[in-house]
Amino acid sequence: MGVKEILYNLPEVKHPTEKKLSFNVKLKWTLIVLVAFFILANIPLYGLGANSLSRFEYLATILGTDFGSIISLGIGPIVMASIILQLLVGSGLFTIDTTTTEGKKLFQGLQKIGVFIFILFEATVYVVMGGLQPVVDPVTHLAVPGMTFMLIFQLILGGLAIVFMDEVSTKWGLGSGTSLFIVAGVAWRLVAGLFQFITPSPGAVSASNINCLAHFSGEGSVACSGKLLVIMQSLINGDPQGLMLAVAAIVATVLIFLVVVWAQNLKVEIPLSYERVRGYSMKWPLAFFYASVIPVILVAALVANLQLFGGLLETWLKHATFLGTFSNGQATSGLVFWMSAPNPSLVVGAITGSLRSIQLLQALTHLITFMVLSAIFAVLWVKTSGMDEQSQAKKILASGLQIPGFRKDERVLESILKRYILPLTIMGGLAIGALSSLADLIGALTSGTAILLAVMITYQLYQNIAQQHAVDMHPALRKVMG
Repeated sequence: MGVKEILYNLPEVKHPTEKKLSFNVKLKWTLIVLVAFFILANIPLYGLGANSLSRFEYLATILGTDFGSIISLGIGPIVMASIILQLLVGSGLFTIDTTTTEGKKLFQGLQKIGVFIFILFEATVYVVMGGLQPVVDPVTHLAVPGMTFMLIFQLILGGLAIVFMDEVSTKWGLGSGTSLFIVAGVAWRLVAGLFQFITPSPGAVSASNINCLAHFSGEGSVACSGKLLVIMQSLINGDPQGLMLAVAAIVATVLIFLVVVWAQNLKVEIPLSYERVRGYSMKWPLAFFYASVIPVILVAALVANLQLFGGLLETWLKHATFLGTFSNGQATSGLVFWMSAPNPSLVVGAITGSLRSIQLLQALTHLITFMVLSAIFAVLWVKTSGMDEQSQAKKILASGLQIPGFRKDERVLESILKRYILPLTIMGGLAIGALSSLADLIGALTSGTAILLAVMITYQLYQNIAQQHAVDMHPALRKVMG
């Protein structure tokens, strides 16, 4: 059996036999996947010792997971395999024509092989390099025999579960499972950021938690985690600084939400007319964020993975590397430090009076990093995902549409689209990178990047649901829209 035959016959979730699934069927499978995700996120790894999992918080938010659970790998292997393959295809090292059926199968097969490799690699690295340490024998102070392998095996199973849940959601649900997992994780953290009254005590994961409501006021009271409760506690205890910090986090979150919703409505509309139906015209929208949220997902995941592996590498080698020096999972120097946002955020630093000039410089390099990498990934994504001008021209002509006043020729239509698609891709990539970075810099209830992703993904999910519902209500629209 040749390499292509192996790639074409990898295990996968079957496509539905129906050409178009109804809204109710898609909603049912989306809810099934979502419930399964939350169940798996609450199944702890058997044999996991006392670990400081707080250093994984940023990565967990971006990768749509909960570290310490069986799905600790999250969408990390999917994202990393996508990054590597896109770079190889975009640089010309791999020549794959994704506009053809065979090319798409080859691309998807290579990506899935890459995902399987990264699942095995990341599961091994997390455990062997001390990120997720197995339980230790109290006498020998060594890992209990067999527990290292047990942890790796569980992580591999969880990684495979995420891969196939993503496929189920993509083929049978309302959208990408990758996006769904990110939204689910961010939504959970937003609710906790507003209303959480169980404050984890410092120390290991197994340490006891404290109910701040039991110590809501008075001297020596325990600070709540939920910002709404912090506001109440600060008012009662006369703590203006705590009040300002809580209000600032909520205001930053609301501002991010409003700006992203507004930016989502920015688009260029190209007038088109139906060749066979005279007098009937429509507009082909090209969104300002043409490559959607994919570029910033890739950039955030890349930075988060560099931060994680840099810390694990330093622990394993017993000395710092070019990635930086790390303390409690946060980079204090090196490449990752300059790519990451300042911690705490600029707003928190300004309110508490702890803002330093090096934090402003770090904020600038973080902004530039996200803008440049987002623009690069946006171009690569458009070229490899069938969103380029050539693919769009074929779709328009195949739908029986043409631009009024121009000859019905694919080359003519392609040249017109080229005026808009490439500039929109670059400008949209730069803008979404800047928005993501600024959201991180001003601080919010959870990672600003995660909130940005969640808002945009939710907005697109809403549009998909509205379109699907319209088609179900008016079946005649199916011919027009697809």
